[in-house]
Amino acid sequence: MATLIQVFFHTLATTLPVFVMVFIGLGLRKLRWVDAAFVNTASALVFKATLPTLIFLSILRADLDTAFNPGMLAFFALATLGSFALTWVWAIWRVPRVDRGVYVQGAFRGNCGIVGLALAANLYGDYGLSAGGILLGLVIICYNILSVVVLLAYQTEHKLSWRQILVDIARNPLILSVLIAIPIAWADVRLPEWIMTSGDYFASLTLPLALLCIGATVSLNSIRKESGPAMGASVFKMVTLPALCTLAAWMVGFRGPELGLMFLYFASPTAAASFVMVKALGGNARLAANIIAITTLMASVTVTLGVFILQSAGLI
Repeated sequence: MATLIQVFFHTLATTLPVFVMVFIGLGLRKLRWVDAAFVNTASALVFKATLPTLIFLSILRADLDTAFNPGMLAFFALATLGSFALTWVWAIWRVPRVDRGVYVQGAFRGNCGIVGLALAANLYGDYGLSAGGILLGLVIICYNILSVVVLLAYQTEHKLSWRQILVDIARNPLILSVLIAIPIAWADVRLPEWIMTSGDYFASLTLPLALLCIGATVSLNSIRKESGPAMGASVFKMVTLPALCTLAAWMVGFRGPELGLMFLYFASPTAAASFVMVKALGGNARLAANIIAITTLMASVTVTLGVFILQSAGLI
């Protein structure tokens, strides 16, 4: 019993700091200490500059023999495809046609770049940041392509350029930071200490700023007014898919930090980018926003419980 209590408090020490920052962001928005302009500016700063810097530095410091794991990358890609297919089949059976694309995207596309990476850093330190950063490059490519596929399948009156999507992926700052950092790390290039220290100062802005922005964008009023199929998509995203994918990873032999990292990515709440894509294609933006809000709030419970179960079983 004492051991379980220790594991539980260790789990809280991992997950609570992340979700406390999200709820602080929610509170700051309620107090009107931050507004939409702040969120837009801060989010752009994180995406374009501080998060790529954080990933770049973490890969430079990583033991790539450990952090770069082709088996884990391949499994995660297959699990993502499987999750996408399962969600789409479920949506055909349960969701009105007009909302299927939005439902599927919201139910499979996780916020790995912020919430997943923050949890990985708290649980596994430098390994979580470096391995998580490499995995993030794959995640961005998979999520963007699959999201476009399902949204265009049900929004035929709007067209989106595949060429533009591929260009955006190729120019994505997070992917570029991974692609630039890996060969530098393999070559064992050492940057001057003052550059590393300055980079650390800049990169340290990433997680608190990004988590505050997530909290500041959650709309409780929107959830109360109209949840509809958003709750179904949220349960699928936060409970069903993480459980199935993590079980599959365990069955094929993943254990320890690898299994833990994949669980945190599978269990991340829906990415805010899903709202932007739905809006651009003229889909049900309210449904997309509600899925993001509900999954973000659910994550504080589901992720904590999942980590506790896996740690108690000695699997991560």
